[in-house]
Amino acid sequence: MDSNLKKLKICIIGAGMGGLTTALALAKRGFEDIHVFEFAKDLGFVGAGIQLAPNMARILDRLGVWADIEREAVILKDTSIRQGSTDEELANVDLGYVHSTYGYAHMVGHRSSLAGSIYAGCQRESAIKFHFSTSASGVETFAPKVSFVATPKDGEPYRVECDVLLGADGVKSKTRVELLKTINATAEVEDSGQAAYRIMLTREEMQHDPELLKLIDSDRATRWIGEKRHIIAYPVASKTIYNISTAQPDTNFAAAPSATYTTKGSKPEMLSVYADFCPMIQRMLNLVPEGEVCEWKLRVHQPLPTWVHGSVALVGDSCHPTLPHLAQGAAQAIEDAAVLGVVLARLPDTTAESINKALRVYETVRKERAEMLVALAASSGKAMHLGEGAAKEERDKQFAKFREGGKGDVPDKWADANVQKQMYGHDCMEVAEETFAEEFGKL
Repeated sequence: MDSNLKKLKICIIGAGMGGLTTALALAKRGFEDIHVFEFAKDLGFVGAGIQLAPNMARILDRLGVWADIEREAVILKDTSIRQGSTDEELANVDLGYVHSTYGYAHMVGHRSSLAGSIYAGCQRESAIKFHFSTSASGVETFAPKVSFVATPKDGEPYRVECDVLLGADGVKSKTRVELLKTINATAEVEDSGQAAYRIMLTREEMQHDPELLKLIDSDRATRWIGEKRHIIAYPVASKTIYNISTAQPDTNFAAAPSATYTTKGSKPEMLSVYADFCPMIQRMLNLVPEGEVCEWKLRVHQPLPTWVHGSVALVGDSCHPTLPHLAQGAAQAIEDAAVLGVVLARLPDTTAESINKALRVYETVRKERAEMLVALAASSGKAMHLGEGAAKEERDKQFAKFREGGKGDVPDKWADANVQKQMYGHDCMEVAEETFAEEFGKL
């Protein structure tokens, strides 16, 4: 890499999965002046389980952080889709083929292990500097130099100037708002009408119930579905924790703290939402300690007209927040990061014009794919949440056809082999490398 290119000052707002991986991808490519601004005082690494899809693992392996994540992960051998009210199996999908087909098994792990390993990778790179307890907003110039305001929690605001600014500041992104305002566009955050409970039960909490212990000892993701609701669960952390995530109508949600869209939930309300699910589910949910019920408001926004303006680009949930029904939210942010590493390292010079072109190549490689998966996640959620009627009857016929022959479409698109091929078989870095010269030349 040219020495002038290495010296480009690149600032990243947000230290979530997208922001951390972007910093690491850029450092691995040889950039020497990378700054990450994060509002929180530290990364904290809270959260629940997360699915570690092959398209994510492939990138993290190339960045040198996958081995630590893989060590604690659980390989899923299959997924079972079941009727929530009866525990009747609607379909069982083998996941054993995933490793031989895509080079990585379909694994699940703890979100803290994923984020912690990426952060540890960043800490090994002297090029990356973190600015914690610091908010960043007020983008005033987008090119040729980008300028914005950084505000430490216990200090005076100061102006930052950089060559490239990447907004990885989540669904409530201030960078997105400021970018769209500059081009006279908007994309307001919208309620999806859904909320989620995220629960982690320990082996000790489950060990006195043989039926529940069988779940945590399995290599399976199980999804129990019902009208407007579902539960998906799987073991993580070397099978010491059973991760449970739900989706249901956003009717019980209290006024959420503005920064997080999370609130303490009510255990009786949670139990009432799933009161018609089978007795095993009732026992499982009853194990959740009082006061430890957390509910997330699931929010999205409409597709943006652009992710790029000047030398500023958006990353992850700031430009394509998705419902969790395909388990691709973090994976798509990580794909963004990987492609940014490729396109910025391929810059022919350090002019603002070239930077803008490279960022627009990033958008070309990523936007259509990410937005397709966002739409597919939403439609898959609707299929899982059907109530009684003709549509549910048709869906269940599809399940039955798959169950009998082991082939055909699966209404739960996360478990459908054709959709898995779209998700897992795509190598975003390879696409970016192969198309960069042609796409850059068109601009």
